[in-house]
Amino acid sequence: MNKTLSIASAALAATLFAGIAHAGPVAPQPTKEKCFGISLAGKNDCAAGAGTSCAGTSHSNYQGNSWKYVTKGTCASIKTPKGMGSLTPR
Repeated sequence: MNKTLSIASAALAATLFAGIAHAGPVAPQPTKEKCFGISLAGKNDCAAGAGTSCAGTSHSNYQGNSWKYVTKGTCASIKTPKGMGSLTPR
């Protein structure tokens, strides 16, 4: 019983730590550019507006004020159901 409890506690701690590790901003990537409005809900790299903390906190798909890193020069060519990717928040 104690072994099972210890394993469950370790798994819970690892899960909580992983969630905390993703809450901050993603490290800058010099070969990439920020592309707004292309990420799926919860899959953004950062900047998702009021009520969010950063990476992985966007509330809806293609949220205009959240961004993901993409290869430089490709953002404006990424098509979503809500329009094209943007180098600035929309």
